[in-house]
Amino acid sequence: MDSINVQEHMDRQPVLLTPTMSLATAVEKLLDNKKLGAPVVESDGKLVGFLSQQDCLAVMLKSSYHCDLTAIVKDCMRTDVLSVTPDASVLQLAEQMLGSKPKVYPVVQDGKVIGTINRTNVLAAINTYMQQCYLTPA
Repeated sequence: MDSINVQEHMDRQPVLLTPTMSLATAVEKLLDNKKLGAPVVESDGKLVGFLSQQDCLAVMLKSSYHCDLTAIVKDCMRTDVLSVTPDASVLQLAEQMLGSKPKVYPVVQDGKVIGTINRTNVLAAINTYMQQCYLTPA
């Protein structure tokens, strides 16, 4: 199971946000793509933050009282981002996800985002592995 790595199960076409993007645009991208959150990257693809639906909800709720959503991604994103590498173990990531850790992790290689992996991806990877356990003849 440790041989199952993140690279095999990650989303290779993640939604990417930029620090200067309006929060309204970022929310549209998350909703249109049914994502719980997305990495925030500089123009060179370097990871600088992460914006979750929860982060957006807090700002939008406050803005809704005055109907004045003027925030940009940089104002709302988290900069203390947990990420994984493509060769990381899915099993170790699953163990990490059992706690109150993020549900979505950017996959980073050489400082640049090359994908994302979420709990659904990890659960599917483990399920595939478990199905192989039952198909192996004794």
